[in-house]
Amino acid sequence: MEYDFDKVEDRHNTNSVKWDFNKSKFGEENIIPMWIADMDFKVPEIVIEAIKKRADHGVFGYTAPKESYYNSVINWMDKHHNFKVEKQWICPAPAVVPALYWIVQSYTEKGDKVIIQPPVYHRFKGAIEDNQRIVVENPLKLVDGRYYMDFDDLEKKIDSKVKLLFLCSPHNPVGRVWTKEELKRLGEICLKNNIIVVADEIHSDLVFQGYKHVAFPNAGEGFANNTIICTAPTKTFNIAGLQVCNIIIPNKSLREEFLHTLKINAMGDLNTFGMVALEAAYNEGESWYSEVLKYIQDNFNFLNNYLKEHLPKIKVIKAEATYLAWVDFTALGMTDEELRDFLLKNAKVAFNDGYIFGKTGQGFQRVNLACSRSILKEALVRITNAISNAGKNI
Repeated sequence: MEYDFDKVEDRHNTNSVKWDFNKSKFGEENIIPMWIADMDFKVPEIVIEAIKKRADHGVFGYTAPKESYYNSVINWMDKHHNFKVEKQWICPAPAVVPALYWIVQSYTEKGDKVIIQPPVYHRFKGAIEDNQRIVVENPLKLVDGRYYMDFDDLEKKIDSKVKLLFLCSPHNPVGRVWTKEELKRLGEICLKNNIIVVADEIHSDLVFQGYKHVAFPNAGEGFANNTIICTAPTKTFNIAGLQVCNIIIPNKSLREEFLHTLKINAMGDLNTFGMVALEAAYNEGESWYSEVLKYIQDNFNFLNNYLKEHLPKIKVIKAEATYLAWVDFTALGMTDEELRDFLLKNAKVAFNDGYIFGKTGQGFQRVNLACSRSILKEALVRITNAISNAGKNI
């Protein structure tokens, strides 16, 4: 291995949301935080050097993406996802979450409806409700340990007020990589009902061996004209703090509406170092990316094997993508509040509570595995000891 992901990087005193605010957030100290979706790994050296070089210039005035920026995005999407992107489709923005808010503002009015597929990334719901739109839930079905879309339920819930569908692809938190057939059926339903698909594909690079991400526009004829695609290098290369993403909109009319929303919110500028990091990562970060993906998949295998041996009634949903494990703790027989308190106070670990992703997430926890294996092992040992000390036999 060229890169040492086993090395524990000390992130304390770096304003890290994950590591520096546990006492204020959880009321506990000495917590192992494995919740918010960033990595504990140092970014590729080529990215660090590119940022240093730009910093050495010493002038940080207003900046904008150059041709090389757009080429980096185009080449990465083509190479890794066979997604042929044209420069004019790319709308740079600071981050995907605020972009979701602007998308809602661009294509809906107050009182309109937006469909989500829970248990799903909780910021989807916030972007809808905070803008006074109505959330329509089309829950995923859990069948024999694997999640599937419920198309019959989806069609029943569509009416003339539904304007958008938020698609998480690959899915956070359940880790599904949707097949082309699944995406095709979804896209055809949305086309038939004039519903714009907002495809959050921020985890699309983090797909495990044996699976293949399909960019939503590639799933069916006419889909590109009906889709807003949200992408970023931030999950892939652990540069979320540098504030850079790309909203890809092939449809000119839809693109102009989104750009107008950016304009009236005065949000057209990017972080200087974010642009530099994106180019370095996409152009020269391939080897780091390949190795970190393997390390993350090995962490999933470690988690699964450990639980089978020590806590066999706690189940992990088989991961197909992302570094976020979806773990079923219902065998503990606790309410969500009891489970949260038990993990924080007794085990001293912090995960994301499953219920924040929707009612069907109750009893689950989302666990961030983008950490050194020693940290993962320590967290699991703490949970095992806490369960043993509580006298629970699982």
